[in-house]
Amino acid sequence: MDYEISLLTTIGISVLFALSLNLITGFCGQISLGHAAFLGLGAYVSAMLSKAGLPFFATIPLSMLLAGALGVVVGLASLRVRADFLAITTMGVGFLFIGVVRQQEWLGGEMGISGFPGSGLDKTAFLVLVLVLAVLTAALCLYIQRSWMGRVFNGIAEDEDTMRVLGIDVPRYKLAAFAVGTALAGAAGALYAQNLKFIGPDSFGFAESITVLSMVVVGGIGSVLWVTVAAATLTALPGWFQFIGDYKLLVYGGLLFLMMRFSPGGLAGMIDALREKAFKAAPAAKALEVRP
Repeated sequence: MDYEISLLTTIGISVLFALSLNLITGFCGQISLGHAAFLGLGAYVSAMLSKAGLPFFATIPLSMLLAGALGVVVGLASLRVRADFLAITTMGVGFLFIGVVRQQEWLGGEMGISGFPGSGLDKTAFLVLVLVLAVLTAALCLYIQRSWMGRVFNGIAEDEDTMRVLGIDVPRYKLAAFAVGTALAGAAGALYAQNLKFIGPDSFGFAESITVLSMVVVGGIGSVLWVTVAAATLTALPGWFQFIGDYKLLVYGGLLFLMMRFSPGGLAGMIDALREKAFKAAPAAKALEVRP
């Protein structure tokens, strides 16, 4: 039973993390290849504040605040770059974060941080907290997607120049996407740290950024439901098939390549295509019906 609770907790944190990237990349079209840095920042903030004696529940909003603040800084840098250059910029942020953490002994350096107080909750209660936060995040994403802000995000993703011509303050909305998305990643990081009670720089490198990007792409960029399904499935796979754990980056990278090559819309696109085929086939089948 402990294994199942641990797995579900990890899945809940992964869903929260994937939805945070989906808000930036899926909703607003801003490619981020260094999103794990914000997960790491949230984790380190929570761990350090816990060591300083701050209650666990106080570390979550502070982790979100600092991760969101860094997200705004990265967002400001992204205003002058697009597409491939934006991806390179965000990837650089990820490498910079790891480099800083490795060199700072007060952050544990290469050895990471351990021995900080936990959440004080038992495993079941912590699982419930993680699932509640994941559901609230999904609800927030759905609300944003269907709101005026979501429509503006979609317009920026489709054609940024047209939105500027229409008088939309594109920089403000880009910064909003980065602020909210990275703040949610900070919350996921705080939960990650408190769940494992150990963090190190290797947990927040480029591989983790590719992993979460794979979840978004496989699920379907911009889809809340299918990104959630993809995040849950890809997180559980190494537990179901032990050999995947040794080749995790290879498997996820392969899935990312296959989806971009054969189904850019991910699972959401595949489902939509099947529904469209079924919808077109239904009238044809009805027309061919032999009536008595």
